[in-house]
Amino acid sequence: MRIIAGQMKGLRLANVGKGDANAHLRPTTDRVRESLFNVLGNLIDFDGKTVLDVFAGTGALGFEALSRGAKSATFIEKGRIAQKLIVENIRITRTADVAKLIPRDALKLGAGTPHDLIFMDPPYGKGMGERAIESMQSWIAPGAILVWEDNLPPVIPAGWTVLDQRKYGATQITIAEVL
Repeated sequence: MRIIAGQMKGLRLANVGKGDANAHLRPTTDRVRESLFNVLGNLIDFDGKTVLDVFAGTGALGFEALSRGAKSATFIEKGRIAQKLIVENIRITRTADVAKLIPRDALKLGAGTPHDLIFMDPPYGKGMGERAIESMQSWIAPGAILVWEDNLPPVIPAGWTVLDQRKYGATQITIAEVL
C-alpha cells in the first residue's frame, strides 16, 4: 500500500503481511482509494479538515487525507495487529504531531471531539456501521462528510443525505453529509 497523492505521494505504508483474519483486516486497495479520493476531491477541500478514521485497520484512508492537507487524523481501532500497523504508519509518515490512535471499540466510543471528515470501514455484513454511528454522535461535526465502506449499500440514518454511491467489485462506497 502506498499514499496516492499529496505531500506524501508514493510513500509506502507498513506491510500488512498476513493481517488479522479474525479482525477482518482487509485494507482498501490502492485503486479503490484513488477512485474514492478523486470523488472526494470534487466534493470537499481537505485543507484544515479534522479526520476520524473508524474501524481504521491500517489507517490508509486517514493518512491519505493527511497527505492531501487535512489538519489532523484520529484513528479508532480495537484490533491489536491493526493498532501496531497504525503506530508504524504514524512513524513512517512522520505524523505523530497530527495523528492519534485511540485503541477503542468503535461501538463504545463515548464522548469525543467533533470531526469534519469521517471514514468508516466496518467488518462487512455485520451491521456494525449503523451501531458505530450511534456511538459516535459527539464525534460528528455539523456538516461532516461520512465515507462508509461496506459490501452492501448501508442504511443511512435520519439527518444524513447521500451525496454519492459507487461500487468497486465487492466494495460499496457511500458518501453522505450530515444535515
